[in-house]
Amino acid sequence: MTFALDPRLAADTLAIGDLALSRVLLMNDRRYPWLVLVPRREASREIVDLDAQERATLIEEIAASSRFVQSLPGVDKINVGALGNLVAQLHVHVVGRAVGDPAWPGPVWGRGAARRYAPERAAVLIAQARAALVTP
Repeated sequence: MTFALDPRLAADTLAIGDLALSRVLLMNDRRYPWLVLVPRREASREIVDLDAQERATLIEEIAASSRFVQSLPGVDKINVGALGNLVAQLHVHVVGRAVGDPAWPGPVWGRGAARRYAPERAAVLIAQARAALVTP
């Protein structure tokens, strides 16, 4: 099967690159440093749909993504979640949070409209994420 990104994820994110298992995306919302990992496995809706090796790989990819987000200025806390209530395709959010951010201390979902990155800022973050996460 060929991997296809859910249209809603495609509309809300910017591509960073591929890890061993997952496509890495930058959520296009400058209020939060926010990556989304999408395992490139068709018909996967839940983490339990992955086999044991894939689950282990996903955890390591989450850890690497968390380290990257944690390294960004102003990040006090990392939130990781795989909700999938609106987008059924398996995906994991890695969100950098700051005390006093627009949603603090609650979840980021449903808290106002996204504020898109300026193209130049998005390009910088994408390059930093690629350098930290994606091996050529």
